[in-house]
Formats: sequence, structure tokens, C-alpha cells
Amino acid sequence: MEAVQSMVRIRSGNQMVAEGALRAGCKFFAGYPITPASGIYKLMIDMLPGRGGVALSAPDEISALAYCVGASLRGQKAMTATSGPGWALMIETVQYALMTETPVVIAMVQRLGPSTGGATQNAQGDVLLVEHCTSGGYTIPVFTPSTPIECYELTHIAFTWSELLRTPVVVMLDKEVGMTSEDIDYMTIHDLTTLSRQRSIQRDNGKNGAMDTYYFENPEDVPSFVPVGGQIKATVTGSAHNKAGKLQKNSPETLEVLYHLQKKIDAHANQMELVKRDLQDGARTLILSYGITARTAREAVRRIRNNNGKVSWLNVLSLFPVPANKIRASLHNIERIIIPEENFGGQYRSVLCNVFDKQEIVGVNKLGAMITPDEIIAKVV
Repeated sequence: MEAVQSMVRIRSGNQMVAEGALRAGCKFFAGYPITPASGIYKLMIDMLPGRGGVALSAPDEISALAYCVGASLRGQKAMTATSGPGWALMIETVQYALMTETPVVIAMVQRLGPSTGGATQNAQGDVLLVEHCTSGGYTIPVFTPSTPIECYELTHIAFTWSELLRTPVVVMLDKEVGMTSEDIDYMTIHDLTTLSRQRSIQRDNGKNGAMDTYYFENPEDVPSFVPVGGQIKATVTGSAHNKAGKLQKNSPETLEVLYHLQKKIDAHANQMELVKRDLQDGARTLILSYGITARTAREAVRRIRNNNGKVSWLNVLSLFPVPANKIRASLHNIERIIIPEENFGGQYRSVLCNVFDKQEIVGVNKLGAMITPDEIIAKVV
């Protein structure tokens, strides 16, 4: 960890996302100011150039992510930040990054929707929009912090998986997590290892020095990275292609490439599972939370236990791939699962239907205001 002038500072979640990106080696940022993600934009614009990187103010969100993808194709670690309306504009480029296996990190700070919604109102309504934005239903890794320290650490982790798997990765906050400031003890932050994509050793396929840009032997393998503009030609296309990047609609090799885009994520899903558990012996009820509702859930658990009640708590930090193994491992003797979400209908709850067994599933949902500890406690029986 880099030395700091004092061990304790006041930081928001947005600021810690930016600091986590810098620690991970981010060298390129492009963004368009949008509430409630503008804090990330500001700190990256202020700090990245002084650290040898490039930070650009883009004319719109479409350009912002396109700039980042271009920088990543040249070999730089890149990130942008946005909120729901900006994400909607970025979706085509997100799919391009997925198809071209281009590492890029997107910080998505949720606010009340739909459309422009309420720019300064918290919400957790973009869970399904973020995860299911691709044609074909490919898994995009999504990490969701609930504290500023988690913002720092999960952004760093997001860069690692984006680089290692050559894929877009999302750090999804909500407005309250991103814009709330609190004391941060830097000595409690884990000193994470910085990892980068595997570079090509220039395996020549014998075709006038050209390379198979997307070459792999096994579907779960991650192709070595070939930078655009280098000595070896790299063919980068968002259209269906074979391992050399040649456009082919449905050849066996092209279909193998398409399956591979999901298989490489599936092969590392267990390693990406991140949760925090506070399990109590004898508890029959589990509260499962993520994002800002984790703060409320933790307080609800404290109050229940202070009144001699028994309850377990599971805070999910990696929404996707769904951490099914660690969730199931937390369900011993659990009969009732309460899932608080600040959205309509329980978006993440709908995703977990295949994870649970015979437990009763109870949602606590709300729009336009934060869920209170009492509203969670009322569901604990």
C-alpha cells in the first residue's frame, strides 16, 4: 500500500473507487459528469495525469466508454464511471468490449429510475439492467460494495478480473454508498496484489506475421492479449468471428469462440465469489443484503441480537457470477431468508430462485426512501 500522510481520512465511496483504480494501475479514464458518479470523475481528472496517466472529459457517455475501450486495446488499464442513464447509452460498447475480449472497468453508481429519474435519490434498480444487457445473456462480473473501504478493495479486484479474463467488469454502487463520506482508516485496507493481462508471446500463425487475435485451445482459456497498433496485426471486430478475428457467421470455430466468451467466466466463477458472513448458531432466519441495504441489515441484526433474538447475516459483494456456493454454505438450518432491496419487486431476489432449496423467501422492497432496520426486523419471525 502506498504511504499516506495520515492513517485516517474522510472519504466518500466515490473517492475510494477512484483511489482503488489508481492503486490497481489504471492509466486511462474517460467520463462524462453525471450524478451521483461525478465524484469518481472529478478525482480521476484531478489525480490521474499527475500519476502518468490520461484523464479525458468526454462529450457524452457513448464516447467515454469508446475512448476507454480504445485505450485498453492499446494495452492500458482503463475505467469510466456513470449512472443509469449513461449506462443505457454505453450498452452497445459494453457488448463490443465483451465480444472483442477487451478489459475495461465501469463504475456504475445507481440512482432512482427509470429514464433520468431522480438524480439525487438512492435506488438499487439497475441490477438486472446491468447484468442482462447483452444479447445472448453473457455473464458480466459485477461487484457491489457497501462501504468506502469495500469500494476501494472491490474496484482493485474488478481490475484484476477484467485483466485476467479480458472482459468488461462492473463496480456497481448506489447513490448513498457513493456519496456518503466517513472516516477511513487506511491501515485496515487490504494490501491487494496488482495483476495484469497476459501479453502475447507473438505466436505466428504463418500468415505473413498475422496472429490469431482470439486464439485459445480450451474454451475456458483466456487468449493472450495482442495490442492494436503493435508490430503484429491484431484484428478486432465486434462481429461474429473465428480465432483470427475473421468475420464468420456460424462456422464451428466461430461458435466455439461464442461459447468461449461464457465458458471463461464460468471456469473462474468460484474464485470470484465474495461474501461477508456473520452466522449465528441456532439461527433459523438469514438476512441477505448488498449495497447500502447491507448497512441497514447489519443494524437490524444488531438490534435483534440485543433483544436475545437469533439471526444470521450474509452480505453479497459479488452479485455476478452469483456466489451460489457461498450462499448455499450459509443456509445450514435456515428456514427463512429475508432480502431487502431498494427497488421494485426484488431484482436480485428473482435471480436467486435456483440457489435456495426449501426456505421461505421474503422480500423487503421500497422506492424513493431507504429501507429502515425496523422494516427488516418486522419480517423476522
